[in-house]
Amino acid sequence: MKGPRYSATELLARLVGFDTTSHKSNLPLIRFVEDYLLQHGIVSHIVPTSDGRKASLYATIGPASVPGVALSGHTDVVPVDGQRWTSDPFIVAERDGKLYGRGTADMKGFLACVLAAVPDYLRRQLAVPIHLAFSYDEEIGCLGVRPMIAEFGTRLIKPRIVLVGEPTSMSVVDSHKGPVRWHIEIKGRAAHSSMAPLGVNAITVAGKLLRELADIEHELKLRPQNRRFEPPYATLQVTRIEGGTATNIVPVSCRMDFDVRAIPGVDVGAIDRRIRDFAANVCLPEMRKIAPEAAIDIVIANQVPPFAAGASSEAVALALKLAGQNETHAVSYATEAGLFQVAGSPAVVIGPGDIAQAHTADEWIAKDQIEKCSAFLGRLGDWAEHGTAVH
Repeated sequence: MKGPRYSATELLARLVGFDTTSHKSNLPLIRFVEDYLLQHGIVSHIVPTSDGRKASLYATIGPASVPGVALSGHTDVVPVDGQRWTSDPFIVAERDGKLYGRGTADMKGFLACVLAAVPDYLRRQLAVPIHLAFSYDEEIGCLGVRPMIAEFGTRLIKPRIVLVGEPTSMSVVDSHKGPVRWHIEIKGRAAHSSMAPLGVNAITVAGKLLRELADIEHELKLRPQNRRFEPPYATLQVTRIEGGTATNIVPVSCRMDFDVRAIPGVDVGAIDRRIRDFAANVCLPEMRKIAPEAAIDIVIANQVPPFAAGASSEAVALALKLAGQNETHAVSYATEAGLFQVAGSPAVVIGPGDIAQAHTADEWIAKDQIEKCSAFLGRLGDWAEHGTAVH
């Protein structure tokens, strides 16, 4: 079957044209990809959300029952609200060798290169299949890839290797930090501010928790550092706090969020236990002397594991071979690679574009990055056609 052939830049224009901001549906883009693949004789497996508003897509080119190399990318993008763009963010504009548009770098450039490579992969006799794994809601906590991974080994063939195409300027990334986000709800007791001892000030309690979090943040900086990262230690930041209703009322409630960006080896569970113990043993006893109904609820809102491929990783060895490189890098931002790794599919991160352009107004990707990625994917086809050994 002969399906349509488009260049990577043509496909990028089509993909950017779908507004897949995370709070919107990605289904129009997924249906476009599904139809494009079907025209080439490739049947896609769709993994929808429970409400049917979004979906991931998984497809295989080559032997259907053999674990192969998954080319993984997310379809969602961050909002453009409040940003000043000099052109329509959802129409690709070319200027001075750069392609402008929301998601060009993060990470529809990679998806476009993958889709453009499909006809080439189909004409080959692949010994190792190539899987396409397109997810949703990566930008809000790597949510969409998780249900897809949950079907590995049942409805979906579990990949032998995963190449995550986040923007690395086509350098090989074998390690990144893992974000964990907590949400804290503090309930005290309201009172007239002139009778403050009758109330429990939730904001004051938040202050105690802030002091404990500041101590944890300081201790993280004193731990053994990993100079591959910038900064070379795990970070902790309080990212949101709100509470109170009026200047003459003891505030009954306060809400706060904090975020840890853990380097591999940091015990996030120990941080969680410490803040919970502090709340239960230091804060609550004093609060409940006045207000038995007082409470502090702490939940982990989202967690993405840190990623460390390891020195013997087959995924890293393959990426270095195909990229013609001999060194790897670590980054502080997170990707879906850690989730694939935890699920038992060795992963590596390599893709076109510069992370510095991601999420910005006038986001762009250089055309030569598209060309480099396409060449890389062509070499992947050569490797997948001729054998299974990496070295």
